[in-house]
Amino acid sequence: MKPDPRTRNHVQTMGSGTRPMLFAHGFGCDQSMWRYVAPSFERDHRVVLFDHVGAGGSDPRAYDRDKYGTLAGYAEDVLDICRALDLHDVVFVGHSVSAMIGVLAAVAAPERFSRLILVAPSPRYIHDDGYVGAFAQSDIEELLELLDSNFMAWSSLLAPQIMGNPDRPELGEELTRSFCRTDPDIARHFARVTFLSDNRGDLHKVRVPSLILQCAEDAIAPEAVGEYLHHQLANSHLVRMKATGHCPNLSAPEETVAAIREFLKSTDVEA
Repeated sequence: MKPDPRTRNHVQTMGSGTRPMLFAHGFGCDQSMWRYVAPSFERDHRVVLFDHVGAGGSDPRAYDRDKYGTLAGYAEDVLDICRALDLHDVVFVGHSVSAMIGVLAAVAAPERFSRLILVAPSPRYIHDDGYVGAFAQSDIEELLELLDSNFMAWSSLLAPQIMGNPDRPELGEELTRSFCRTDPDIARHFARVTFLSDNRGDLHKVRVPSLILQCAEDAIAPEAVGEYLHHQLANSHLVRMKATGHCPNLSAPEETVAAIREFLKSTDVEA
């Protein structure tokens, strides 16, 4: 018997609306990373928050290295949550790697989703044959070697770079603490799955309208990646944010909320 995803993924629901809005956090984080964004949609939506297995309040006993050896395993969890809560017409909001997890879920079960909100997304993090990602293959290998040898040092080094906003060090410190709260073994595996994934071939399969929120000075998902996604995703809308870094849900929640609201309004979804 499969575990109840509501327990496995520490699912929380709130809001007085009926249209579901499902928020998915990025690598090394948990659902608390949406605390400045999700409440803005509670009046008109059924807001659903959850933790990927291995993060936050999820059940670590549910972790399976084979299942979570690709992003498809995480997408399967998203669909499990949708089925358990009987969610349809879902507005999916995914940050960082969860943007591609949402893409995979929407490709597998398009009838469940009405919109995709992709916050700082990337279908591939490594440069490849004319494709401009964020890293060379050698850079990724060095990062993963450091992760294997010293998880705490890796977290302290990478989290501030991911967050950006060096003039607001408290943001990088929060992300570092979040990384350090995750199970190191699961984090190592998830990092490899994240940084070595290539979902470019899945983009043309998406049929629902999508919003790409592209931050300035994003070390993980540079502007060229946002442009690539915009050209590959049919019926997509690209918003270049004033926010800098990779986590506008923390660094610029008001701008993030405003961009999502405008997209929902323009695509005839109640916001």
